Amino acid sequence: MPPRQDKTTRPTRLRMTAAERREQLIEIARSVFAEKGFDGASVEEIAARAEVSKPVVYEHFGGKEGLYAVVVDREVRHLLEMMRGALTSGSPRLLLEQAAFALLDYIEQSSEGFRILVRDSPLGSASGSYVSIMGDIATRVEGILVDEFKKRGFDAKAAPMYSQMLVGMVGTTGQWWLDARKPAKEVVAANLVNLAWNGLSGLEAQPGLKIRD
Repeated sequence: MPPRQDKTTRPTRLRMTAAERREQLIEIARSVFAEKGFDGASVEEIAARAEVSKPVVYEHFGGKEGLYAVVVDREVRHLLEMMRGALTSGSPRLLLEQAAFALLDYIEQSSEGFRILVRDSPLGSASGSYVSIMGDIATRVEGILVDEFKKRGFDAKAAPMYSQMLVGMVGTTGQWWLDARKPAKEVVAANLVNLAWNGLSGLEAQPGLKIRD
C-alpha cells in the first residue's frame, strides 16, 4: 500500500506580484482583443485565460475599457516609435521607402497589435486609433512634401492633401498585407513606393528598395 501523501508536500503555484499579474493580464487581453475585437471580448474570458477571478481584472484596470485603453496605448507607442525611428534622413524617396517598410515591419512583428489598432475603437479612445497614428505620420510627410513642392514650383498648399494620399496608400496596403502576407514585405514596399513615387505613367519595370542596397 503506497504511503499516504502529506498535503503539505503538494506543489503550490508561485504567487505573482501585482506588477507581474498586470503584465500577464495585458498580454492575455491583447490576444483576446485581437481575436474578437473590443465588443466581442469579455472580462470573463480574459480572467478565465489568466486563471483569476473577474474582480482581479477590475482591481487592476477598472474594467474592460480601462484594460483596452492600456493595450491600445502600448501598441500606439510601439508603432510610432518604429515609424519615427525609421524616418531619419535622406531624399524624399528614401523617407517614403522608410515609412512603407517600417509599417510592414511592424505588421510582421506585431500582427495582434495591428489587428487591434485597425478595428473600430470604443467611445472615448479616438486618440489611440489607427487614424490618429496615420495622421501623426502624415504630418511629418507633409513637411517633406512642402519643401519638395517649393523646389519644383508646385503649389505648397496642396502638400497636406498629398501627404494624406501617400499615408493612406501605405496604411491601406498594410491592412491588406496583414492577412495576405504575400508577396514578401520587401516586394510590397518596393511596389508601393514605385506607384507612389513614379505614378502609373512612370512605373519602373523592376522596382527595388534603395535602402536595402
